[in-house]
Amino acid sequence: MANSVLEALMTGNEHYVEHLDSDHFEGVRDVQKPPVVSVGCADSRVPVGALWATDEAGKLFKSVNIANQAWTTIDGRLVVNDVVGYAVAELGVSDIVILGHTGCGGVTSAYESVVGDGSKDLPVAVEEAVSRLVPLVEEARELGLFDEETPTKDAVNRLVEYAVVRQVEFLTESDEVPETTDCWGFVYDFQHVYGDDDGAAYLVAANGDSDPDLVAEWVPDEFAGRVKSIR
Repeated sequence: MANSVLEALMTGNEHYVEHLDSDHFEGVRDVQKPPVVSVGCADSRVPVGALWATDEAGKLFKSVNIANQAWTTIDGRLVVNDVVGYAVAELGVSDIVILGHTGCGGVTSAYESVVGDGSKDLPVAVEEAVSRLVPLVEEARELGLFDEETPTKDAVNRLVEYAVVRQVEFLTESDEVPETTDCWGFVYDFQHVYGDDDGAAYLVAANGDSDPDLVAEWVPDEFAGRVKSIR
């Protein structure tokens, strides 16, 4: 019996093959030297590569996971994750991008585990991923980013930005990341939290800085409107 989803996938790939330029893999069939590694969320609404218009092969190395985490835990220690570690150590990328997004389900789960009853049943691996975000939620609450009066949607979106900022700080301070590597933190907004432009990514952190005035110094004047903070 035919499977409609499988058929759609294969039809989509056939369309891709038919429209691929003959020189698409020119110069990168046997080697890759991407300048950027992007850490994005697995959320189906976030087109991690397309939103940067990086359709050319070999331009973007990608990590996609629960709540765009650039770190993982090994032997109880927080370390740079495998994709980012490989990108900086073996591929020599010059830039790392952390790409959060409004309404993130992973961040929402971490928020609920802190302010709720903690009874939500999640697969073990998902629980592990969410647990790495819980300390950030607790930190943010202590800093006053949200309290019991803050609407859940507002709290979650502030936490999304806070998590991006903290990860950029983590990478900037990590011995596993060369000092010459630039680290950028963005929030992809499809809920009109930062502005009205669908598909826009807003720069919220730059090489450890998260003050909008300092972050704005890194971007051309024409993109000043893409530097914002809701914290």
